[in-house]
Amino acid sequence: MSETRVIKVNGREVEVASDLTLLQACEAAGEEIPRFCYHERLSVAGNCRMCLIEVKGGPPKPVASCAQNVRDLRPGPEGAPPELFTNTPMVKKAREGVMEFLLINHPLDCPICDQGGECDLQDQAMAYGRDGSRYAENKRAVEEKHMGPLIKTIMTRCIQCTRCVRFATEIAGVDDLGLVNRGEDAEITTYLEKAVESELTGNLIDVCPVGALTSRPYAFNARPWELRKTETIDVMDAVGSNIRVDARGREVLRILPVVHEDINEEWIADKSRFIWDGLRRQRIDRPYIRRDGKLAPASWDEALNLAGEKLKTTPSDRIGALAGDLVPAEAVKALKDLMIALGVPNFDCRQDGAPLGGGDRRGYLFNTGIAGLEEADAILLVGTNPRKEAPMINARIRKAWLEKLDLKIGLIGEQASLTYDYDYLGAGPETLDSLAKGEGAFAEALKAAKRPVVIVGMGALARQDGAAVLASVAGLASTVGAVKGGWNGFNVLHDAAARVAALDLGFLPQEGGRDFEGILAGCEAREIDLVYNFGADEFDPKRLGGAFVIYQGHHGDAGARHADIILPGAAYTEQSGVYANTEGRAQMGARALFAPGDAREDWAILRALSARAGKTLPYDDLFALRQAMIEDAPSLGRIDQVGGDDAPFDLAAVGVAGAMSGEPFTSSVSDYYLTNPIARASKTMAESSAAMSGAAKIAAE
Repeated sequence: MSETRVIKVNGREVEVASDLTLLQACEAAGEEIPRFCYHERLSVAGNCRMCLIEVKGGPPKPVASCAQNVRDLRPGPEGAPPELFTNTPMVKKAREGVMEFLLINHPLDCPICDQGGECDLQDQAMAYGRDGSRYAENKRAVEEKHMGPLIKTIMTRCIQCTRCVRFATEIAGVDDLGLVNRGEDAEITTYLEKAVESELTGNLIDVCPVGALTSRPYAFNARPWELRKTETIDVMDAVGSNIRVDARGREVLRILPVVHEDINEEWIADKSRFIWDGLRRQRIDRPYIRRDGKLAPASWDEALNLAGEKLKTTPSDRIGALAGDLVPAEAVKALKDLMIALGVPNFDCRQDGAPLGGGDRRGYLFNTGIAGLEEADAILLVGTNPRKEAPMINARIRKAWLEKLDLKIGLIGEQASLTYDYDYLGAGPETLDSLAKGEGAFAEALKAAKRPVVIVGMGALARQDGAAVLASVAGLASTVGAVKGGWNGFNVLHDAAARVAALDLGFLPQEGGRDFEGILAGCEAREIDLVYNFGADEFDPKRLGGAFVIYQGHHGDAGARHADIILPGAAYTEQSGVYANTEGRAQMGARALFAPGDAREDWAILRALSARAGKTLPYDDLFALRQAMIEDAPSLGRIDQVGGDDAPFDLAAVGVAGAMSGEPFTSSVSDYYLTNPIARASKTMAESSAAMSGAAKIAAE
């Protein structure tokens, strides 16, 4: 804890931490301080001068409150508390002068500016500016900059606050933005007129206090007061970022971050932010039945009756069920209950084949927690590229690396630019094996660390020898003391939003049942006659060719194209549902709008189908289903909580010891922008993928 100090703000005494800036101290006292360049999560630049205040006993001029700390204040006569003033004539005149300077070259195109209604400059000009300008000179103009397909630039509006430069350099970890020239010629630029190569570029739009950087896909679509705003959960990866979905009518027009300090702070990744145009493209909005080799529209009655009849008449051991990566936990519970009622033992949620699930749930969770990474003093990454698989976790690792100069980071697997320095230890299992035996300098660093962290990704686990790799990683974590009183440094990094909840609910092969690969092999061998494909699109659906396929989902992706019956479901923005992120933190997603056409909520489709299959599920509403789900997996009822299990964690029970192949580990994500059906339907994501692959080629040359 930092020491505190008593100060006076506008005549009122307050006690504040001495390491606060004067701006933070004034706000703690309830006074609003205008600012443009200052941002709580970025370094202090002190270059907009809008936050000027008066310090009694200080210099006879206003002080930039963002650039001075409480500890630097001199006490008054006879040890009286230092005094700050935010509303004196001196402060008012100074702020009016600063605002007048800021607007000298500003184009004043508020009626056609996309930032209108959410613009700090507009708001503060009204609150703190003069009612007119004394400058009649011609305004300067600045050339637009190319920043890629996501950011629209109108650089004439830029006030050189440098927030975007500091965000790119400090949080995103790329050096693509900077301020060049001096005086009237100063401008923010990308130097080489290329896209900003980061998965966090959308946050530049949020930090820009004027309309210089705006969202290119959202440009001129709506004004903020026209939008219906719904706070919910993102499903583009397994991080569970908190988001706000802004919709108008039947369309999502924008997605923004919601602050959650333990998960995404106040940032979100680009895929989470710009995916929204994919929510309305290539949608399945009515049921279909394959007739004479072609999918033809059908009514719900026809589709459900045929699906129910097929489920009733097919022997239970010749039915398989697959759960995808974007489905809510309630629907997974409903599908599991339906399969068990039918006596089906073959169902699985692990599209990639990772040998996770069963036993202690800490064996497949990110146990340290995302925020907990800031306490780590050594981090080992095994078979993962967190920059592609979980950009917000990568940003948190970078934050820890910046704050702790002695933080050691090691990587086993594919070499990649991760925005922080790391020791490249090797490519595959051989390196992991030698590290587990305590060989090498990094093994010593892990052992010496008080809070070591081992992170294993799906690139290391989704292989034939995945169980042996998992056991080896768990053994290494045990050897270096990653799990001890009050600290669990063993972490599995998932890349699918629905996976942890499905594992919690035990959506895994029952006794004598087939796993994901077994079901596909059964279809090829004509041993599985019917497959219920619930939103699984990340495998080759041609392998289902020997079976009758019922597909439930929301996009016409690979799974739907190889189906015999299609039941149109709702996307994550169109239904309320629980998702558990990679930490095991259950979070509630909310419905922002209704699904298009005849599409229905996932759990409701399964409930209706169960009646047609003669095995009616015992719940008629979402509340009753949630109660049954929480009874099955109590962790899914602890909304926004992690941990809760104080029993000893036996790392020896994680994975299955065995021989590992010599194949190097590779990342589970090859193209960050095209990892799921919604992303593949998005024009914005396709443009981003093309722009980034082009940028990568240029960089390689």
